[in-house]
Amino acid sequence: MRLPKTGKSWPDIQKDLEARGSDDAKWRDGKTAVYVFNAGEDVEQIQKEAYAAFQSENGLGPLAFPSLAQMEKDVISMALGLLNGPDGATGAMTSGGTDSITMAVKTARDYARSKGRAKEKANIILPQSAHLAFDKASYLMDIEVRRVALADDGRYQADPGAMATAIDENTIMMVGSAPNFPHGIIDPIGALGDVAEKHDIWLHVDACVGGYFAPFARMNGVPVPPFDFEIPAVHSMSADLHKYGYAAKGASTVLFRSEELYSFMPFDMAGWSGAPMKTPTLAGTRPGGAISSAWAVMNYLGEQGYRRLQGRVCETRERLEEGVKALGFEVLGTPLLGLVAFRHPELHSFAVYGEIYRRGWFTSVTKEPPSLHLMLSPRHSDVIDEYLADLQAACDAVRSGEAAKKKQVEARYS
Repeated sequence: MRLPKTGKSWPDIQKDLEARGSDDAKWRDGKTAVYVFNAGEDVEQIQKEAYAAFQSENGLGPLAFPSLAQMEKDVISMALGLLNGPDGATGAMTSGGTDSITMAVKTARDYARSKGRAKEKANIILPQSAHLAFDKASYLMDIEVRRVALADDGRYQADPGAMATAIDENTIMMVGSAPNFPHGIIDPIGALGDVAEKHDIWLHVDACVGGYFAPFARMNGVPVPPFDFEIPAVHSMSADLHKYGYAAKGASTVLFRSEELYSFMPFDMAGWSGAPMKTPTLAGTRPGGAISSAWAVMNYLGEQGYRRLQGRVCETRERLEEGVKALGFEVLGTPLLGLVAFRHPELHSFAVYGEIYRRGWFTSVTKEPPSLHLMLSPRHSDVIDEYLADLQAACDAVRSGEAAKKKQVEARYS
């Protein structure tokens, strides 16, 4: 495509946009269980209008746009209130989970340097299920990644003892997830905290998925174990607003136990011909709409709204678990929130995925072990029975295909 010599009318452009999106995943109809978190048309409208109200403003300039600066402070304050942030805790908004994790790793590295640690190549200790964003951040900063196998007890959780053995004088961070993305399981953060405290290591909790879900699930009676700043050894957390916070895309939070720890995150630079520049995160320009949308959605939903939505998701997950077990599937571990993985002892999960995809469902898979993977939204409560019916049909199709192949082989050699 080349830049057109003359501009087009908005109606023509709008028609083109609609055509281009015609083959995209149909998330509004509830048949997408990854990438999008559908909390309903009312929340979508709040996202759009609040984003549009500040879409031209730039979070890079707090003096020019004190409204954005205050909204960000409000968002961080609400986040810390939910996640048991102690007095003096603070943080910043970022563009997403990878951004939040990258900044947490950078902050832990610089903090370790200030204490005279990691004089050789720094390393971080991860459970095998930790998000690949930690690898990406480590690649950028030339940090060694040490992934440790999960505990061999069928729970799909980090193994604190095994992670402890991987620590040395160059370790700058260890990580736990709440929950991990592949299986939807909350790691034993309390036990990881004991290890971190014993070795005086920075503990980061990746709650990108659960940070704005688990507190409300707990309020609804779900037995969510301690996972946040309630555990004294937790130095930092990442939590995505554009996941189960239901904000518009481009909104996450990175949170720190104290101002002292946070002070190692911002960039304060003046070594050029222009004016000095200080930014809290890697980004320069920061879209005002992402900040205003998150602020608006949080205020629109409030505690009551989040409890209602997260309650729907947990109820849907329970219905899903019951349904897939009736079809012969095994649910991995004990998921408590909105993410769940399950596998069949006889049918290959990827083959079943292919059949469910052909029936219009855009979901996901997990590699270790091969399993189907759903990240549920409130909208899925309306379609979960339809999904289960199509899953049964998908299983039947896989069985039929395998039977047909077996007959072909037998005929060939008979």
